[in-house]
Amino acid sequence: MIYQKLRRSGWAVNHGRGERLYALAGLQVRRRKRKKVPPAERQPLLRPLAANEVWSMDFVFDRSAEGRVIKCLTIVGDAPHEAVAVIPEGAISGEVLTRQPDRLGFWRGLPRIIRTDNGKACCGRAMLSWAHRRGRRG
Repeated sequence: MIYQKLRRSGWAVNHGRGERLYALAGLQVRRRKRKKVPPAERQPLLRPLAANEVWSMDFVFDRSAEGRVIKCLTIVGDAPHEAVAVIPEGAISGEVLTRQPDRLGFWRGLPRIIRTDNGKACCGRAMLSWAHRRGRRG
C-alpha cells in the first residue's frame, strides 16, 4: 500500500524498497488481519422451475451528482430472471429491509426461498427473525 502511494507521487520503488524506506523513517506498517468466517452449512442451489419460488436480494451502491451515497436494494426473481423491485434509499436498516418483502408479498405472494449474501443487513437480527416468523429460508 505504501509503495503504491510512493509510485503515484513519482518515486520508482517496488514493494520491498517502500517497506524499507518506511522502516528507516521509524514508522510501522499495520498489517490487517483477515477476519475468519466460520464455515457454514453448504446447500446446493436449487433451480427454480416456476416464478416466485426463489428471490435473490442484494445491495447496489451509487452516488448522486452532489456526492451523496445512494443504496439500492435489488430483489430479483430467479426463475423468470426479472427485477421484482429496486428500492433506492440513503440508508436501509434491517427493519426497512424486512418491510420490503412484506409489501411485495402483498401483491405477488412471498417466495419459498430468499437468497442473500452474508452482509450485515441481510444476516442481522431483524431479517433473521422476519424469516423465522414467515417460515422462509435462505
